[in-house]
Amino acid sequence: DQGECIGVAFQVYRSEEVENIGYVIPTTVVSHFLNDYERTGRYTGFPSLGVLLQKLENPALRACLKVNSNEGVLVRRVEPISDANRVLKEGDVIMSFDDVNVGCEGTVPFRSNERIAFRYLISQKFTGDVAELGIIRAGSFMKVKVVLNPRVNLVPYHVDGGQPSYLIIAGLVFTPLSEPLMEEECEDSIGLKLLAKSRYSLARFKGEQIVIVSQVLANEVNFGYEEMSNQQVLKFNGTQIKNIHHLAHLVDSCKNKYLVFEFEDNYLVVLEREAASASSFYILKDYGIPSERSSDLSEPYVDSLEDNQAAVQDFGNSPISNLEIGFDGLLWA
Repeated sequence: DQGECIGVAFQVYRSEEVENIGYVIPTTVVSHFLNDYERTGRYTGFPSLGVLLQKLENPALRACLKVNSNEGVLVRRVEPISDANRVLKEGDVIMSFDDVNVGCEGTVPFRSNERIAFRYLISQKFTGDVAELGIIRAGSFMKVKVVLNPRVNLVPYHVDGGQPSYLIIAGLVFTPLSEPLMEEECEDSIGLKLLAKSRYSLARFKGEQIVIVSQVLANEVNFGYEEMSNQQVLKFNGTQIKNIHHLAHLVDSCKNKYLVFEFEDNYLVVLEREAASASSFYILKDYGIPSERSSDLSEPYVDSLEDNQAAVQDFGNSPISNLEIGFDGLLWA
């Protein structure tokens, strides 16, 4: 009523039961987007702290953690590849963010006497900004600094460049699991395990992907495997697979007689290497596919774990925990 902009209209809800319901992008989000682009020349997204937090509303819980005020949130988990993993530990209590005290219910002061979720302070930051945290660790107060970056999703919401990576080996089509792929598939074909990993699992090192066989292009060389679809491959010739580029590198450098793929649920695929190589031309021709791999897989492979040796120790099945479901007592920040 004052003629000021409150947001950008972008969506309307249409239904026979309701009317005049629309959605806007708030001006604070628009401003953050424009400032981000002005600073970096591109949109980098909203940063995150990279921690799973639990509220400390219960007095006994606060007393056990040696927190003497009605403040603080408990660190229950830290994203392995976040900068927070360098300075925060499970069991730390975050008392303040840039000298703003955090309430035990996970809120901070806002306008007048209002309060707002602690994550609001993080959302006002930009990628690469440094935040100072006041924490209690084992009863002792200290301050640490954390570089804020966007969350790296194990299963990405978007595919960089718009074109998904793929690798075809003897008709088996390997590709990283992504949200766009899952949207194209029904839940039954994806399976509960992959759905759970897409929602609750964290990347343990830079570049980690869930690699699946999305389908099999039938040929005599893959006889018996034709019904495979949307199954995660875990190992190739005994080596744990880190991402699809790593898989392509392992296959290209393989000199063994057999190509052995180990999948989740203990499923095993074995292909004769020379027969698999010889079948490639005919399979691509029969299905009208110009190349056995996406262009990005033609680049030399660089092992992302070389500079992150700590991640090697945790290399195993992707972690899934009920703590990550995010009910009211827990929140990601």
